[in-house]
Amino acid sequence: MTMRYVSTRGGTPAQRFGEVLLGGLAADGGLAIPESYPVIDAGELARLRALAYPELAFEILHRFADDLPAEDLRAMLARAYTRERFGSAEITPLRTLEPGLHILGLSNGPTLAFKDIAMQFLGEVFEYALERAGTTMNILGATSGDTGSSAEHAMRGKRRLKVFMLSPYGKMSPFQAAQMYALPDTNIINLAVRGVFDDCQDMVKAVNADAEFKALFRIGAVNSINWARIAAQVVYYFKGYFAATLGDDEQVSFAVPSGNFGNIYAGHVARSMGLPIRRLIAATNENDVLDEFFRTGVYRVRKASEVHQTSSPSMDISKASNFERYVSDLVGRDAGRLAALWRQLDVAGSFELASAAERVRIAATGFVSGSSTHRDRIDTIRSVYRTYGTLIDTHTADGVKVGLQYRESGVPLICLETALPVKFAESIREAIGREPERPPGFENLEDLPQRVSVIDPDPEQVKRIIAQHATS
Repeated sequence: MTMRYVSTRGGTPAQRFGEVLLGGLAADGGLAIPESYPVIDAGELARLRALAYPELAFEILHRFADDLPAEDLRAMLARAYTRERFGSAEITPLRTLEPGLHILGLSNGPTLAFKDIAMQFLGEVFEYALERAGTTMNILGATSGDTGSSAEHAMRGKRRLKVFMLSPYGKMSPFQAAQMYALPDTNIINLAVRGVFDDCQDMVKAVNADAEFKALFRIGAVNSINWARIAAQVVYYFKGYFAATLGDDEQVSFAVPSGNFGNIYAGHVARSMGLPIRRLIAATNENDVLDEFFRTGVYRVRKASEVHQTSSPSMDISKASNFERYVSDLVGRDAGRLAALWRQLDVAGSFELASAAERVRIAATGFVSGSSTHRDRIDTIRSVYRTYGTLIDTHTADGVKVGLQYRESGVPLICLETALPVKFAESIREAIGREPERPPGFENLEDLPQRVSVIDPDPEQVKRIIAQHATS
């Protein structure tokens, strides 16, 4: 069966993977989703269990990208997922804290964050697609912390790509900011926005909404609105499941720190494909928009002034872009209903899916949720370190704290690591009284010269900058 993609809002014709690969928002403002999720049955799960990460990635991704020649896709994945880039052949090693409690290591890539796993593939597949088409692309992205550095490190030096990355001025950790701003590559342009992440994300959407400008300057996306990123993240749910189980009829639960909803939505896709996931546990920080939805059925975005600046800053988000993809499934892929809900969101700032039938549909997807505070994070970091000798970062701590609330006897709990502790040294010092260890090569990162322009939250200013510096 040929894999085709449609918009969540129903206003675009069906397209193949290669056609949605380089884009961001669909022309109707929606997001690309598969017409249906591919299904992997128990027999196929048994076959996939023994595969190394690049081969497993091929088995998952070729189902979503069946218009790419198989050997070309295999070669890209073999380049993306290497011991040299990720520190081990496992790529995403599983650490067992105690029987039935695990952390899936997703932060061993070039920028020490889980975003590297998808971005390293995107760097390969973008370059491949642009070379074949003989064209160039200007990537416009927004980051709350880790997406930007992962994208820039994956795309740096690539002659057919220029990256324009928006980040909230003064609201990332010094380590996160330096990972981006200290890059000397001329195809990387950093723009720090006077505002919060939601302002950055709104600006990306506003530029993408100008169809003429988008076409003229070939604007692409690396945020998790890009379907290829979601597809690449699905792989490590399968890898984590295989590492934590012995048989293919066992269920597991995943605890996932959740801000923009891309990471946990990939888990929803994996579950929809047939992976035996009992629960997807969405962990938020004080910005608890997603937790509020799963508890009440009300999705209510916050004003910029209401977004808390926290010690897990990559989750300081109130408008979760990928949530639209999930709601599309909740409303049975009814594009008209979905579009109406998002029009209501734009006007009123909220919508509600709280009827008895809607609550049943939400429960059927396996989602539960909880939130965490700064004190919770510090206590969890300290407890995990003292009990298991394992040091985790603040976002992973949100996931562990909420995950433990829903832990069930006999069901392995896999907590997804999101970053290494070194990226959030101030909180680590508060929790355990010492500096986190720095991997080789990162010793003096914050002291390097930085290249960044501070701008107002104005989409027109972003357009002017793109027009001035775009690839030709």
